[in-house]
Amino acid sequence: MSHSPFLNKVREAVRVRHYALATEKTYVHWVKRFILFHGKRHPEQMGEAEVRRFLSDLAVRRRVAPATQNQALCALVFLYKSVLDRPLGEMQGLVWAKSRQHIPVVLSTGEVATILSRLRDMYWLIAGLQYGSGLRLRESIRLRVQDLDFSRHAIVVRHGKGGKDRVVTLAEQLVAPLQHHLARRQNLFDSDRTAGFDTVSLPWALARKYPHAESEWGWQFVFPASRIGADPISGTRRRHHIHASAVQKALKAAVRRAGIQKRATCHTLRHSFATHLLESGADIRTVQEQLGHASVETTQIYTHVLNRGGRAVASPLDRLAGQDTASKAAGLRNSY
Repeated sequence: MSHSPFLNKVREAVRVRHYALATEKTYVHWVKRFILFHGKRHPEQMGEAEVRRFLSDLAVRRRVAPATQNQALCALVFLYKSVLDRPLGEMQGLVWAKSRQHIPVVLSTGEVATILSRLRDMYWLIAGLQYGSGLRLRESIRLRVQDLDFSRHAIVVRHGKGGKDRVVTLAEQLVAPLQHHLARRQNLFDSDRTAGFDTVSLPWALARKYPHAESEWGWQFVFPASRIGADPISGTRRRHHIHASAVQKALKAAVRRAGIQKRATCHTLRHSFATHLLESGADIRTVQEQLGHASVETTQIYTHVLNRGGRAVASPLDRLAGQDTASKAAGLRNSY
């Protein structure tokens, strides 16, 4: 079913609008689940009532997170508006997933240093960019050579979340390692060129607009895959960027070796970047721009992290006067 003519039609509609490949996969996934949920009925035979039933089931029976339900809703809104040309109505009576506010996991500077010390080569560089520049995982692995501006200590993030470009800071400590990495990367590019695999996938229709760009050094991915593979869209054999799962596995292993019990992921490094910037006195608007948030309200979650820190509120126990309390506490510690 994943290669059915109808799902291919959904894929084509997504690609025409230049959405990310991850978005295409997500939309196709939810459209497929919607069809299977209703006994493989064709979406043209269904409408608001069936969409409402499917989304309500996600909230009530599946108990998915609000973001997951909203993701499914976006996929079905796209399906009916952009593929079937039948925009959905308001769908009154839809049961929404219960919203839960989650405080992001944040590492201390010491914990970040410990994790980074257990990473090597490309994985160290990618983690350094996530913590040093606040990049999302996919933004870091999709970087191209021309996106690094060493003279200005800046990185141009192209087509980030929401299709927006932005400029972020490049840490001084990463300049020399990145330049050394690019020297080795160019040797790999030269070898690929000799073998006839020097082309790289370009966003949108740039390959037609600039016919020689796909073979130029500036368009190559900074962090390449270890082997030549088929392009997921065109099928052309070429060297893509490193896979996100490889980076995730490397970081997970580093966290485990560091003995850190927090549920730290690649995105935790981005959370830590924002929190540590605010702790150092950075303006929240500056942090918002670095992270690429559309709204400052999204960035404000990190102020909650600061406010809920261990030093934000003085414990009443610490206010008890007298040496008796302190001596009892010391004796209790020594008993363990």
